[in-house]
Amino acid sequence: MMLMARRSLVLLVTLFVVGSCSDRDPIGAIQVTSTDDQCEVASTSTPSGTITFEVTNQGGNVTEFYLYEADGLGIVGEVEDIGPGVTRELVVEAPPGEYLTACKPGMSGEGIQAPFTVTD
Repeated sequence: MMLMARRSLVLLVTLFVVGSCSDRDPIGAIQVTSTDDQCEVASTSTPSGTITFEVTNQGGNVTEFYLYEADGLGIVGEVEDIGPGVTRELVVEAPPGEYLTACKPGMSGEGIQAPFTVTD
């Protein structure tokens, strides 16, 4: 009985260790802080796949957040109407490539843009 329990424990530990080893550990949400004149994205790159941006509006105006294709025209994803003090998530599927992030305080104009890279 003791031998069976010990084997089970060894098997569970082995499965945990092997299961924890992967080329793609889950990435947490990328924090974005939008103010009336800044758009701070915590990372300028991330692995391809499902990407979550957690956008917090610390400004006085309603804002929006976009992930654009590199040309700045194609919208990969957007989250609108983020009121002052509010946090919202944008979840997108993105293949490897070059992109732009943008916050739009006051929801007008081109917004505050920055390059963003999705890696293999």
